Amino acid sequence: MSEEGFIVEVTIAAPVDAVWRALREPEEIRRWHGWHFDGLDKEIEVIYQENAVESAEERWLDLGNDRFELTDLGDTTRLRLTRAPKGGNPDWDAYYDDINEGWTTFIHQLKFALERHPSADRRTIFTSGTASADVFDLAGLTAVADLPPGTPYAANGLTGEIWYRSPNQIGVTVTEWGDGLLVAGRGSGGNAMLVLTTYNLDDDTFAALESHWAGLLTE
Repeated sequence: MSEEGFIVEVTIAAPVDAVWRALREPEEIRRWHGWHFDGLDKEIEVIYQENAVESAEERWLDLGNDRFELTDLGDTTRLRLTRAPKGGNPDWDAYYDDINEGWTTFIHQLKFALERHPSADRRTIFTSGTASADVFDLAGLTAVADLPPGTPYAANGLTGEIWYRSPNQIGVTVTEWGDGLLVAGRGSGGNAMLVLTTYNLDDDTFAALESHWAGLLTE
């Protein structure tokens, strides 16, 4: 067993009560967890309800192998996710790194939803598979991938700011998608993922977006 678990920590410009609701109320969780697919509501129920132990007073939530802790900083909240060390659950060890990447995406989507679109519904596009080139190249983000969070950017016909960077991911806001979010992630063995979060796009615009981005990776 490794000695330390995986940790993701962000500071969210929202009061602790709002962040807690985003972790506990299914309709709020839908606004940031994962992406839309037929099983999303069931996934939320299994992860955040069936197997959850919480302390609303102390602001912690234990999901078995994953623990959220909130710290009230006044107008902002520090959210810390700590995962059990690899080796603690042999059935899941093969997926440990992939789950780490998933939580990295989801937590930054949570921060984005609360800070930029509180109580707003989103529409998402998700694609994963084999990349013919580096996924940052395919997304047109290589030239901006080293910029620090908060820096304005313009790339591949998109504009916004760098939202976050991690060793394997970059997230950027996208003005053209209703102030949306694009996450590009590198995986192992040439695999990659793209997650698009959009707001207030008409059906034709959303369909064209889905057609283009879904075709960048080979399943």
